[in-house]
This record gives sequence, C-alpha cells and structure tokens, in this order.
Amino acid sequence: MQVNETLNDGLKRGYTITVTASELDAKVVEKLEEARPGVEMKGFRKGKVPMALLRKQFGPRLIGEAMQDSIDGALRDHLDSTGDRPAAQPEMKMSNEDWKEGDDVVVEVSYEKLPDVPDTDFSKVTLEKLVVKADDSAVEEALQNLADSPQAKTFEKKNGMAKDGFQVVIDFVGKIDGEAFDGGSAEDYPLVLGSNSFIPGFEEQLMKSKAGDEKAVTVNFPDDYQAEHLAGKEAVFDVTVKEVREPVAPEMNDELAKKFGADDMDALKAQIRDRLEAEYQGASRAVAKRKLLDALDTAVEFELPPSLVEAEANQIAHQLWHEDNPDVEGHDHPEIEPTEEHVSLSKRRVKLGLLLADIGQKAEIQVTDQEMTQAIMNQARQYPGQERQFFEFVQQNAQFRQQLQAPLFEDKVVDHVLEKSNVTEKEVSKDDLQKAVEEMENED
Repeated sequence: MQVNETLNDGLKRGYTITVTASELDAKVVEKLEEARPGVEMKGFRKGKVPMALLRKQFGPRLIGEAMQDSIDGALRDHLDSTGDRPAAQPEMKMSNEDWKEGDDVVVEVSYEKLPDVPDTDFSKVTLEKLVVKADDSAVEEALQNLADSPQAKTFEKKNGMAKDGFQVVIDFVGKIDGEAFDGGSAEDYPLVLGSNSFIPGFEEQLMKSKAGDEKAVTVNFPDDYQAEHLAGKEAVFDVTVKEVREPVAPEMNDELAKKFGADDMDALKAQIRDRLEAEYQGASRAVAKRKLLDALDTAVEFELPPSLVEAEANQIAHQLWHEDNPDVEGHDHPEIEPTEEHVSLSKRRVKLGLLLADIGQKAEIQVTDQEMTQAIMNQARQYPGQERQFFEFVQQNAQFRQQLQAPLFEDKVVDHVLEKSNVTEKEVSKDDLQKAVEEMENED
C-alpha cells in the first residue's frame, strides 16, 4: 500500500492511496477465513468448505468491503503518522473508475487539516471583573415588584365602575352563529381587566361596567388560534357582571412573605438578596467572558480552514436573513450570499472555537455525566408532561447531545482560562453593570 502526497498548500492536503491487487486479494482471503468456520455448504462439513468455493460464492461481494477497509485503514494510519486532524470528512474518489478485478485500486484523498494552535500565556491576559452588591435599596425595589405582582394582589368588592387593573367576576356564554361552543362558558370567573388573558378586545368591552350589567361582547378569534374550529371566527359572548373588585396593595408583613414560600419577611428579603446577587454574578460573568474572548482573539493568530469559515459565514447569513424575514419558515428563498461582515464574524467564531477546543484538550477538560444529566433535566423542564419523550429523544440523537454538551464544555474552558488570567475586581453600581451588558449585546 502506497500513500503519495499530491497537495500541500496551507492547510489543504491531497494524497494518492494505492492498494495493490495482491493486497486487496489478501484482504478478501482474510475476510473469507474469518467467515469460514460458520459457513455451511452442501457436500461439506460446517467450516470445511474449500477456499476456492468460498471465493467463487462470496468473493465478489467482499471485494468492495475489503477495498473500503483497506483505504480507510491506509488513511487512518496516515493521519496517525502525520498527526493531521481533518477539519471535515475527507473527500475520497477512485481515480481509475474503470477498475476491474485484478487491478490496483487508486484513490485520491483531499482534506483541510485543523491548524496547530499556539500555546497562550494566560497570565498576560488582563481583565477587570465587575462586582455588584445587592444593597438595601435594590432589595426593597425587588420586594415592591413582588408586592405588585399578580401573586400578591388581593381584591376587595367595590360599588362602582370597573377600570384597568380591576377584577370583575363574570358569568359568560360564548356563541358562534347563535350556537354555544365547547369551552366558551364559565361561571364566577375572576377576570383582571388589562391582564390580556382573554381574546383581544374582550376585556376592553368590560371597562366601566358595574355589578349587575349584562353585555354582549363581540370578538374575533385570531387566525392562528390554537383551537382550529374557532380560528378566525366571530363570536358573541353573553356576559353578566356579578361583582367589581378593586385591587388592594398588600402589607409588607410576614403574611406576604409566606405567599412567596418564606417563613417571614426577613427570610424573604434574604432570599431576594441572594437571587439578586446571583443575577449580578451571572451578568458580570457574561461581560467578563466577552472581554476574555476579545482578548484571546487579539492575542492569538493561526491559519483558519477556509471550508469552516465559509460554512460558518453561510450559517450566519442564513440565520440573520430568517430573523429579518420571520414569515419565511422553510428554505424556499433566494440564495443568500454572505457579506464581508458575515465572513469577519465567521472568522472570529471559528478561531475562538478552535482555540477553546485546543485549550480544553490540553487541559484535559471534560463534561461529566452528572453535568450532562443536569443539562438534560433543565431542558426537559421546558416540556412539561413530555419529559419521558424528551429523554428518549436525547438518548437517540447524538447530534442534540453534542449541542447540549458544547456550551458546557466552553464554559468550563472559559472558567479554566479566567482562573489563570490576571483578573482584578471592580465594585460598580447595578446601573453600571446593566450598561456594560447593553454595550455587549449591542456589539452582537
């Protein structure tokens, strides 16, 4: 078997792999010998069929398999000896397409190798990490937001007209073309006006209503309504207003705290402080990660595989086009050409992706089974009632598991680099942190 180089240009590599006819024949014989003990043929004991008969019976169908095994083995040995890591699946093509049994097999192989990534001295990376403390004013503001939430609100009966934010207790019967429809009726239903919990236009028609009022509320179901038999149709609801209730601000006491699962107000404030500081830390880390990636992008240079840059640029252009054209769900649209901006962003992503992968490999960073399980459980919570089907989907879909694993791996590599970098902390206000987050998002 011979491997001869035909192309060496940057990261592009080309080789001719020749498997001689005798080598191919030996591979076929090897496969026949492996299968021989289990072969039965009339007139011969099991495992005692002569090789000549085996070759006649099974040889032709084994030639293609032996050919593929030989070429794959030669390529594998070549990659092991050179240390090349193809950026994508190598392209392989037989150069002697008129091949017949007894000829050598000649295959042209080409690929782009992944670049050699230089080591980085992380101690020379200087970053500033923003630190925000959850002060008393922030806790009080968050507490007030909780008090203003629907969970905390109470309503008291009021003699007068309903306004935005008031609650009306109603009976209603919905009809289409004069006929009541399933699911369109209820009694003693508490509806908060302005909550947008009913069909558009329903709540507005109950503004200024009073207890005892009877109204015919006419609305149109949206065209995309989930119940197909109602979508796009006009309905009339016969509504009886039984009570009008005014919202009452809750008192800041232990009873309010218990509504949110805390023992008393002090415990609730402690929970709020912990949650705020966790949010601040998450935002601060996101800003620090962006600064770190910017620093690494500037500090490290190496050649990028053109095929990866092109594929990523096409993906970016395609994604952004669909964001600008949300009504187009499929791929029936004009060809999308990446711009220079798309290519520039692609180069950054490919470069940082290869760099972080190299850092993680050298540091022997791995995502543990426990971390993967936790990520899968977090995703499963988005599908209440369908958790089992989701777990089965994940087990059967290696690509999706890789999609879950990739950000976990990246975050572990980023944490590794941050630990080795020169990071100083700077205490700032919540507004300063928010400004830094907005600036980061505007750069995307």
